[in-house]
Amino acid sequence: MGQSITARAHTNIALIKYWGKQNPELIIPYNSSLSMTLDHFYTDTTVRFSTDLTADQISFNGAIADTKTSTQMSQFLDLIRKQAHLPLFAAVETINHVPNAAGLASSASGYAALAAAGSRAAGLELNDRDLSRLARRGSGSATRSIYGGFVEWQRGTNDLDSYAVPVQETVDWDIQMIAIVLNDRQKAIASRAGMANTVATSPYYPAWVETAQAAIPAMKAAIVKKDINLVGQLAEQSAMQMHATTLSAVPPFTYFEPETLQAIKVVQTLRQQGVSCYYTMDAGPNVKVICTSQETPQILAALAPYFSPEQLLVAKPGSGVSYR
Repeated sequence: MGQSITARAHTNIALIKYWGKQNPELIIPYNSSLSMTLDHFYTDTTVRFSTDLTADQISFNGAIADTKTSTQMSQFLDLIRKQAHLPLFAAVETINHVPNAAGLASSASGYAALAAAGSRAAGLELNDRDLSRLARRGSGSATRSIYGGFVEWQRGTNDLDSYAVPVQETVDWDIQMIAIVLNDRQKAIASRAGMANTVATSPYYPAWVETAQAAIPAMKAAIVKKDINLVGQLAEQSAMQMHATTLSAVPPFTYFEPETLQAIKVVQTLRQQGVSCYYTMDAGPNVKVICTSQETPQILAALAPYFSPEQLLVAKPGSGVSYR
């Protein structure tokens, strides 16, 4: 029987978005990205390699994983087995405290936790950089969930130089997010398919890469200054520029739903009233509101007529991977 290792990784929300792969197999992005790890959403994964197993046994939230999920996770475990020279199957138990595939980056925390628990269970002692590289092979955004606080994924050009680095792991200033969970169902268009279609067909895509890359140093400077208004402005611009590429794809598509626009309207109205709040979105309908803890009660009150308390989840900067 092998050693059982449990790891916890938190999800992250990109402030400067990642959208599109120049190498789909290695998951090398066209542009760098920068995110904030969140404390409220996380994944706990336990991995044990064993001579008693004749196939990988993968459970997801207490049930046997579906074929697609099992295949993807087994392929990721193959990377670990190859690196560790370990010809054993694994038992994997994953508990996901994130609405799955609904634009809240469940794959980020999921593959970061699997990379951490799986590599250690296989006897590998990876440093954070190599753990980030490994997590990237499961999900691009997972490369950032190895670290806490603000994190930059440096796009690189190959497997060795595409990884995340911490920008500010200990966040000692007042910034948080309100996640407005509009829809926790499976997305109609998965992120990978949406990215591929956008890269191949949107005439705006080259401009997206250029503007996203240029926004990284500006966002890092805003974080150093602890300027929530500049952070929010840059994040909002990045989100809308990303979603503009989906609307210009062939065929066009969007992750917006009517409730998405309602949430955005509330944020815009509050800002006109002098409240420091900004919205961002990933590949899903859910809106995240960047704000301070001081102004959070006022923002929640403004959102309350449109969304239930269960839909409004407050998250602060979270920590990097840990072992339990």
